[in-house]
Amino acid sequence: MKKILLILCVAIGLHSCKIGKNYQGVELNQPDSYAQADTLRVVAYDSINTDTLELNTADLKWWNLYDDPVLDSLILIAMENNRDVLIAAENVLQGRLALKNQNAEMLPKFDVNGQVQRGNFLLNQVGSTQNLVLGAATANWELDLWGKLRRLSEAARADLAASEYGYRGVMISLISEVATTYFSLLRAKSQYEISMRNARSRDSMLQLIQARYDKGIVPVLDVNQATIQYTIAAGSVPQYELQIVQLQNTLSILLGKNPGEVGTGKPLNAQNYNIDLPVARPVDLLARRPDVLVAEYQVIAQNALVGAAKGNRLPSLSASALIGITADSFGNLSFNNPLWTLTGQLAGPLFYWGQLKRQVDIEDSRSFQALYAYQNTVYFALKEVEDVLAEIRTTQDEIRFADQRRTAALQAQNLSRERYNMGVTSYLEFLEQQRQAFDAELLLEGLRANLLSSYVRLYKALGGGWLTAEEEAQAIEASMEKAAQEKM
Repeated sequence: MKKILLILCVAIGLHSCKIGKNYQGVELNQPDSYAQADTLRVVAYDSINTDTLELNTADLKWWNLYDDPVLDSLILIAMENNRDVLIAAENVLQGRLALKNQNAEMLPKFDVNGQVQRGNFLLNQVGSTQNLVLGAATANWELDLWGKLRRLSEAARADLAASEYGYRGVMISLISEVATTYFSLLRAKSQYEISMRNARSRDSMLQLIQARYDKGIVPVLDVNQATIQYTIAAGSVPQYELQIVQLQNTLSILLGKNPGEVGTGKPLNAQNYNIDLPVARPVDLLARRPDVLVAEYQVIAQNALVGAAKGNRLPSLSASALIGITADSFGNLSFNNPLWTLTGQLAGPLFYWGQLKRQVDIEDSRSFQALYAYQNTVYFALKEVEDVLAEIRTTQDEIRFADQRRTAALQAQNLSRERYNMGVTSYLEFLEQQRQAFDAELLLEGLRANLLSSYVRLYKALGGGWLTAEEEAQAIEASMEKAAQEKM
């Protein structure tokens, strides 16, 4: 018993050891600012502090900046009912349960068993035929000498964190997709209205040209040209009708309901296009973007698995105990003379033909893969932000020129109509001006939707834009405490 206790004391002393390297972070060479941010009007904000959350535009309901209550309600519905979000939430639950299971590996395990036997070979002895009733409880405990089990627990904890940030990433992606689809729906509806208005206008012109042709005032060519222009505008109407139905169905699925009609709020031309861009430093992506954080926690998990693989090459120490009672019948069972054993076992691998070492090498190689994947994720995150910033800048320029083009095209169309009615110019000139005005209107609406979607993609690329209900409550409480301290 003294020897066993001595072994246990030594094991507990070694319990603080943990084989393998602790994660020290990854060094990355990142720029101090975004190149494209210098060409835009931006608003700087500090990174979210996970210890003391503070409210800022980038972390709360940024879609409220569009001031469209319908969009706000659709996003809230999607956050509650979207199936991809619910799947991601189950992943988090599984990660929590897996961590608890792994932590339980470091604790003793208890079993109970009972046996009833009859024969002439009982308890490893040969004799006369007799009965045996045995009841016993056992305990087994593998002592974590080298920290192998703690490394596995560390890996499970990192996997859980990765699943939690994966859930956050799914939520931010969902919000972005709902907003982008909503703006695409507004664009399709606006272009549908433009097509309908142009179709009605061209139909009226066609009737006028037909009446003039019937009186012999204009040639049949004018009638044909007017018919072509009418069918072009009228033919685009069903195209946009189809887009509206498809976008509504897509939005319905994002909302977690059957495909169907989805209402909209402010029209596209009434949306807010002058939005301040909250752009932080590139280094803040490391603490904000869910995909970057997921990739880093995968590096952490893999680093822990390397330590666990190294621990498999070292001896393991386990202790077991048994206590029970036995008799020749149930009526004679008694605790007066119990059975008991206490065992300590030290076992280690001796010769495995290099398998255990190669397994360490495999885990090392996987660590490099996780590291490279993490670095790639960071690089692509920086690229995505730069791309979106450039897209916003160039789209703003396009909208400015497209708006001038539309204004000029509509004026030219009206002037050309008057000139044609006065007989000053040919009908072909009026048709050309009519075509250009129609194209200019459609182009402008498409660019407006693209700009609004670009703002959405920027928030997503920066990793901001959403807090859980608990985090939002903490942020509000922290802000109130900070404001109270500043007044003192």
